[in-house]
Amino acid sequence: MTRPIIIALSLLAAAHAPAALAWGGRGHAVIDQAALDTLPADGPVFLRDYAEYIGEEAGAPDTWRSSSEPFSKIDEDPNHTWFVERVRFLDPVPRSRHAFLLALYREHLRVAKIDPKAAERLNVRWTGTMPYAIMEGYGRIVAGMRALRSKRSKGEPTANIERTLAFYTAWMSHYIADGTNPHHVSIHCEGWFGDNPKGYNRSGGIHGGFEIGYADAIDLQPADFVKRIGAPKRQDGDLFAHVLAFLDDSNAEVETIFALDKRGLLADPKNSEARDFVYHRSAEGAAMLRDLLTRAWAESAKPGTGDPRPQDPANPRYDPETGTAPAP
Repeated sequence: MTRPIIIALSLLAAAHAPAALAWGGRGHAVIDQAALDTLPADGPVFLRDYAEYIGEEAGAPDTWRSSSEPFSKIDEDPNHTWFVERVRFLDPVPRSRHAFLLALYREHLRVAKIDPKAAERLNVRWTGTMPYAIMEGYGRIVAGMRALRSKRSKGEPTANIERTLAFYTAWMSHYIADGTNPHHVSIHCEGWFGDNPKGYNRSGGIHGGFEIGYADAIDLQPADFVKRIGAPKRQDGDLFAHVLAFLDDSNAEVETIFALDKRGLLADPKNSEARDFVYHRSAEGAAMLRDLLTRAWAESAKPGTGDPRPQDPANPRYDPETGTAPAP
């Protein structure tokens, strides 16, 4: 990705910073670029032709969160977070966005009776829906890739569906990159929350200072961490479980950011320990995106299968609260 593109994306992120703190243009763009650069030969390599477009559009979900578009903001805001500490009451996590919302609301009502203050943040805005946003994006990509394969088999033009898939990739990648920053998957999203025995930073500025300020200060580029990504991993098995594990792993590293900040290392662009942590987290995000795109491409080569009528009340898995059977 060229230097002018990176600068433009950083300026775009700065323009939207009050409405949305998220990796910033630079972080989203370089994670996407690294993921595309490391796609295996049997993956969706056509996406590399749209690398610049994907990098530019990766910030689009943040533009949907402006207070000037309140309906869009209310809908979109939760997709950018998953506060792991607040969803531990769920076992298992529901395999339906709507079932999750209902379970969360019931927990909100229960907690409100004993701790009204805690219940103020036990809701969709202060818990988040990120894993559902990732899974829904993945489904769009698989469906689009099947359409692309169909057009190719018929000798039909594919430029339009390819560009659509590039946008779907940018869209889904935004949530993966957000999840790469531990702030987005923790109650400590905007400064240390609750008991603070170690005296960590309580200011919300630490969020943007890490993912935008420090990433810009070190001129984060794909070359800085691409060798850390490793070989493609087959994401076999339950993809939803893989996504939840990815977010759990990120959450486990949230204190590292606050410890680096307390030691003043995030104020030093030359500090190797702080840079190494940014490279590590960026590589994790790029690997996850690359492996999901590769899995989607392989899945799209097979006939689509699934529950033919999940909305039928006669379905043995039908959930009358949501009007559909959950994802298998």
